[in-house]
Parts: sequence; C-alpha cells; structure tokens
Amino acid sequence: QVELVESGGGLVQPGGSLRLSCAASGRTAIDGTMGWFRQAPGKEREFVTTITWRSGNKYYADAVKGRFTISRDSAKNTVFLQMNSLKPEDTAVYSCAAASSRLITSRVRFGENYDYWGQGTQVTVSS
Repeated sequence: QVELVESGGGLVQPGGSLRLSCAASGRTAIDGTMGWFRQAPGKEREFVTTITWRSGNKYYADAVKGRFTISRDSAKNTVFLQMNSLKPEDTAVYSCAAASSRLITSRVRFGENYDYWGQGTQVTVSS
C-alpha cells in the first residue's frame, strides 16, 4: 500500500511559478511510474506529466511542455512539479498518482492505469 500527499499549491499571478511536491509512504521504495493530473471545476481530469522512477524518463502533455518540469528525489520518495510561466488556464486541483508498474508511453496519460492517488492541492493563477 502507498499513501501520496501533495503540497505546494496556492495563489500566483500569471507568469509566476510554483513548485508542487508529492511525498510517498507505505512502501520500502517507489519502483513504477508517478505522475501529475489536474482537474478544473466542471472539467474532466487531464494528464499533465509523468516520470518513470527507475529510468527518469519523462512525458509531458502538450499544454505544459516547456513550462513544467517533473523530477524525483529517490532518497525522499518524493516527486516534484516545477511550474513556470503559469497561465490562468492552469488553474486546477493538481493530484499526484502512482502506478505499481512501469507504464509504457501509450498508457501514461490515462488515469485508470494508476493505482494510488493523493488528495490534491489547489493551484490558482489569477491577477
């Protein structure tokens, strides 16, 4: 079993930056795929980015390429999401997800392939 806890959300002006953290506990180590999804009010949940824990391979949604960066700290079982050049359309609840196995590229963008989810952290981009 794995517990995921997100932190780092808040209110930021357009063009600003935030860094989200997702700390994992309950297992000796994370050895699969971890990622971030987001959901705005009244909208469907959408894929943001993932990282394969062992290899460090990353995959980004087109909407965040060049602005968001996912990274990991294996010693702390933590994954980070650095968000730069934030736009109002980035406003959403951001949730961390973990898959027990390594997901191939064609499957990383679908939430049903993940086994564990955090509670989410609110990110609001507004003047």
